[in-house]
Amino acid sequence: MYKNSKTPYERAKIFPFVPTGEYYFHRGIKAYDRFDIQKAKKYLTRAWELEPFEPMIACQLALVLTESAEYVESNKLLYTVLEDLDKHMTECHYFLANNFAHLGLFSEAYKHARLYLDLDKTGEFSEDVEDLLEVIGIEEDDNIEELEEQEEMAAQQETARMLLESGKFAKAIELLEKTIEHYPEFWPAYNNLALAYFYESEAEKAADILEKILNENPGNLHALCNLAVFLYYERQGEELDKLMTALEKVHPLLVEHRYKLGATFAFTKRYEHAYYWLRQLQKNGYEGDEGFYYWLAKAAYFTGHLQVADRAWKELAFINPEKGEVEPWSEGEPKNHNDGFIWKMMRSSRMEERLYSIFLISISDRKEELLTNERCKSLDEFTLTEKLYIKHILLSDEQDVPHQVVGKSHEVALKLHERFQMDERQARDVLLTWFSIYISMIKSDEDLINVLAIAAATEYIWLRGNNKRKTQTELANDYGLSASTIRKYIQLLQNHS
Repeated sequence: MYKNSKTPYERAKIFPFVPTGEYYFHRGIKAYDRFDIQKAKKYLTRAWELEPFEPMIACQLALVLTESAEYVESNKLLYTVLEDLDKHMTECHYFLANNFAHLGLFSEAYKHARLYLDLDKTGEFSEDVEDLLEVIGIEEDDNIEELEEQEEMAAQQETARMLLESGKFAKAIELLEKTIEHYPEFWPAYNNLALAYFYESEAEKAADILEKILNENPGNLHALCNLAVFLYYERQGEELDKLMTALEKVHPLLVEHRYKLGATFAFTKRYEHAYYWLRQLQKNGYEGDEGFYYWLAKAAYFTGHLQVADRAWKELAFINPEKGEVEPWSEGEPKNHNDGFIWKMMRSSRMEERLYSIFLISISDRKEELLTNERCKSLDEFTLTEKLYIKHILLSDEQDVPHQVVGKSHEVALKLHERFQMDERQARDVLLTWFSIYISMIKSDEDLINVLAIAAATEYIWLRGNNKRKTQTELANDYGLSASTIRKYIQLLQNHS
């Protein structure tokens, strides 16, 4: 009211607005109708949080999750509706069938599609279900059990592949052993089992499995390519050359085989052939995973196709930003190790792996940046030995070398890395062997005197532990030492290994 008015002033009433599940549900529907999937997901998730017993909200959220390719999460909601909220919402069976089809689980898709038609033959989605069944291509008289068996094998194979990629070789072996026990002619499982044993340093078991595959399934391309990888690791140059010459004459029809062949050529540094196969796949519209773009980028770079290499690496960085941080051809960085790997090693419960992470930082030209990164452990979390090592790698270019024993240990690591730098996995394994020995030596206050002899003795112990044959005399010649010196240091280090 005006200042001089005598009319009584009435205060405006304020009504609090408390959004309900229904409010967010309608906002989510509007966003969905505009094809704004992210906002639809946001609003419907909030609606579901506010009203967790409303089946319509759960069902609509499941549809949005399907649109964003989150098929597994969508299925969880649909099962919740059918099992806990409203078993009469038969349309959920159609949505489940659709999700399972996207996941490649066609027997499950078929089951839910048939169930929908049995429960609601004239339902809203009956025509859509008929179309879906036609796409799936399963007839009523098909053997569903056989299809389920194939899907189970494929699921186990995918799980094993993920375990291998994450370095969980022992778990992969356990799963794959069970797989081949149930499916004794499922050769992809044998191939992955061979890889798992090889990466676990059980080369003889890996070789026996490959021999079995090639004896019972001659010409198995995956087995031949895996054999090439093994020969490359084992530095069996002459045998590798013969095998790769034979593989050059192979012209597979399947996309999967072309990818495997191209990746194998890239892995063994036959970049021309690698580029031919991988680039051909890309030109034909193949949309690969991060591994595909990694090998294509590397093959393209080393064959002079720099623009293709750059585009491929950008694709990899888009799929997995963490793995796309450092190009595989960059100098000054440990090959095949991104920052994420360093942090993983740094957080390990095993001290030798933590020391290895510090070593990887030491050979980077981004030492200070890595050590000050928020993902790096705080100084208080490091042991005294680790603190001394970090101090050494930061000050090793100056005259004041912080710790003589740590400095000698680092020199041994550098020598071994120089010896195995062309094969990062072997470099990692031999360096972990050395750091494990070093930890034992400092506990017993052992002096590190002859760096070359210690490196040679470490290599001998590592080779012997991996069933690799090399005499003490051969190693003495490699390192420019006498056989007696090698023997002396092998005896010394064996007490700590």
